[in-house]
Amino acid sequence: MPKSEQIHIQKHISLGELNKKIKYETDGFILKRLYFVKYRYEGESVAVASQRVGITRSVGYIWQERWNTNGYDGLAPRYWGGRPSKLSDHQKDELKDLLRQKDNWTTKEVRDLILRNFDVEYTLKQVRIILHKFGMRCAKPYPYDYRRPPDAEEILKKNCHIWTKMS
Repeated sequence: MPKSEQIHIQKHISLGELNKKIKYETDGFILKRLYFVKYRYEGESVAVASQRVGITRSVGYIWQERWNTNGYDGLAPRYWGGRPSKLSDHQKDELKDLLRQKDNWTTKEVRDLILRNFDVEYTLKQVRIILHKFGMRCAKPYPYDYRRPPDAEEILKKNCHIWTKMS
């Protein structure tokens, strides 16, 4: 005979209300947790309910504890988006002003600018991420030949026209 669950699930809402929440939930993370709670409501053990939604038993106990403590609100994921930035908001505003002084920057130049002005070292990848958050876009530089005449397109058209007449 299987041993009974040590921690019982608290029924904050009825099974019908739980099914409604499942039906209208758009966040995939919370939906998975709601299905876990539903399986627990239906009498499944933590181990079986965890296996059905594809998590470990220990995570199942964590989700159940959050449900028992805070109900539906306890199912929201608890992550805040990583490590805080090395630059303060004021420094970022300063950096934007510095970047507006010149039109074209290389990522390496921006990294050196940050190191020189703010004494903060970033990788080139992180500099690209910062520039992207500023709304700036990276592009390959367009080579410009100083020997090119100002009317190069006209000369090309004229030469192509002459060439087609000769053929």
